[in-house]
Amino acid sequence: MKSTNKILLTLIMLIASVSMFTSCKKDTSSGTPIVNYVRITSPESSDSLLAGAGQGQLIAIVGDNLQEAQQVWFNDQQSRLTPTYVSRTSILVSVPSQIPDTINNMVTILFKNGYKLEYSFEVQISKPLLSSMVCEFVNEGDVATILGNYFYAPVTITFTGGATAEIVSLEDEQVQFKIPADAQPGPITIKTNFGETKSDFWFRDSRNIFIGSDPFEGWNNASLVVTNPGPNDPPKINGNYFRIKAQVGAWGWNELADGDAGSMPSYSKNIPDDAILHPEKYYLKFEVNTMKPYNNSMITINAGGSKIQDTKGYKWAPPYDSKGKWQTVVIPYDEVVASYTEPPVVNPNGYWAMVLLQGPGDLDADLSFDNFRVVPKVDQ
Repeated sequence: MKSTNKILLTLIMLIASVSMFTSCKKDTSSGTPIVNYVRITSPESSDSLLAGAGQGQLIAIVGDNLQEAQQVWFNDQQSRLTPTYVSRTSILVSVPSQIPDTINNMVTILFKNGYKLEYSFEVQISKPLLSSMVCEFVNEGDVATILGNYFYAPVTITFTGGATAEIVSLEDEQVQFKIPADAQPGPITIKTNFGETKSDFWFRDSRNIFIGSDPFEGWNNASLVVTNPGPNDPPKINGNYFRIKAQVGAWGWNELADGDAGSMPSYSKNIPDDAILHPEKYYLKFEVNTMKPYNNSMITINAGGSKIQDTKGYKWAPPYDSKGKWQTVVIPYDEVVASYTEPPVVNPNGYWAMVLLQGPGDLDADLSFDNFRVVPKVDQ
């Protein structure tokens, strides 16, 4: 009898223990949802906790009782939720790229049973990114274009000296604007509600011009210089420019501009010593206008050369077509000097320079150039 009672007591205790375990497990799975922290999703950086994140960034919301989450909002923008990325202890979700109309710096999670959970979290909306200017030389009243990202209205564009531009069109990755009468050369600043950025490129950048036409200098082809353009010619953007308009045969020798230091006294010393010593910090830039497509031959550029008439300079290859508009070409300067027969060395007396049109294929050429220069990649 005592053995029977002992067995019954043991069974009762076992059942009670199972019931308690089941009850506890049930309470955990149906308890109040909580968020403990937010972290990045990289496993090797799982201890990197976040108080905010940028647009489009994938994050992990870590807590408990999150399995019934149906919507996740950042400010007033709903994120796309993938059910397989939702578990009891975490939610993997991307911060929306859309710009909120109302900012409360909260992430809000809505659950199946109507429960609403809020957690303090900042969406770090990017300030403007200024990548390049389609043409760095634009005349007063004409429309300029800057390429980049995060151009969120309202946008203010300010030139060096304080002049502001009239916005013509605005997209996330492009802004077009009119050049005001009092726009001065130098960096351009773009400001939104989420910050402001000053460009590394310069508007009307006349620094370090080593081939120009004001005045013309060099050995050959002063006849290519345009001083009084007509109605069917490209307009001036920075004084005179040079233009070749001819039928160019394959491998024909066409020097557009060239000269040693002695024959180009106003230009040959303009390339800074630092560019020769650290070419990776600089760009070669120039403006080009193709009235007809540049689709054959080849253009060789020598900027800061040590060896006179080195035809192993940088090859700017076709195709290129600006469709009758001025555009700025940007080439890393270290790629230019890497092409030379002899590496450049600092020379206080100046440098050899050349623009040569010669290469395979016949070309119906109508090309204009201006402002060959070597300028810093980062504004200084």
